[in-house]
Amino acid sequence: MYTARIVVLIIALCAGGVAAYLVSGSDSNRPAPTQPVAQLPTVDVLVAKSEIALGQTIKPENLQWQTWPAASASSNFIRRSERPDAATQIAGSIARGAFIAGEPIREQKLVKADGSGFMAAILPTGMRAVSTEISAETGAGGFILPNDRVDVMLTQRLKNPIPSLPDVVVSKIILTNIRVLAIDQAPKEKDGQSTVLGKTVTLELKPEQAVELAASRQAGTLSLALRSIADVNATADIGEGLSGRRSESVNVIRFGVAAPTTIQK
Repeated sequence: MYTARIVVLIIALCAGGVAAYLVSGSDSNRPAPTQPVAQLPTVDVLVAKSEIALGQTIKPENLQWQTWPAASASSNFIRRSERPDAATQIAGSIARGAFIAGEPIREQKLVKADGSGFMAAILPTGMRAVSTEISAETGAGGFILPNDRVDVMLTQRLKNPIPSLPDVVVSKIILTNIRVLAIDQAPKEKDGQSTVLGKTVTLELKPEQAVELAASRQAGTLSLALRSIADVNATADIGEGLSGRRSESVNVIRFGVAAPTTIQK
């Protein structure tokens, strides 16, 4: 009987030791309490609630306030803390550039029409909107769209002083890197279309360029050459070589046969 009690006591002590070990192990494996995440300071910024197209008149329902990290909020953004009535104040302005949904509103891309038409509102300061006729042949087959850049070419047919010989045809570039404002009355691409077969193109010109275009319309036929999007920021005029002289393509008559060549001016 005494031996049995000793065995039972030993078993109890062993069980207690195992239980204590298991309890201490579970405590050591318990994950540390999660530290609270620091909240970044934010501001409410006025953004476009939905897409706003070029030339669209802004309405209050086109705008909404959105929480924005204060560190990444530009000084050009409109903040609710500074202008709580900005949505109402901006209403009636015209978008000089397109906004995508969620894009912060910047007043540099807006203009108050004050009764003026759409084109006068979006035209940059000092520039002129001038229209001229085009066709599929003179307008790059319809692949020129609003906001593209083009070169304007003038083609003239000059009378040959020798009546028995054919006329001389001269072509030259008169304007380079010109922005297209609209095709017919469409100031933007519609429904993702890749071509616009219009009859009139409106170009963004400086005053002296507008004068040159008007004179050239009476002097011959105008054609548009579409520029690559990679050449938008190019400063050198097309047709100018390293010497800075402008090249022109002409037909030279030799022995009654017209042959195209290039001359430097």
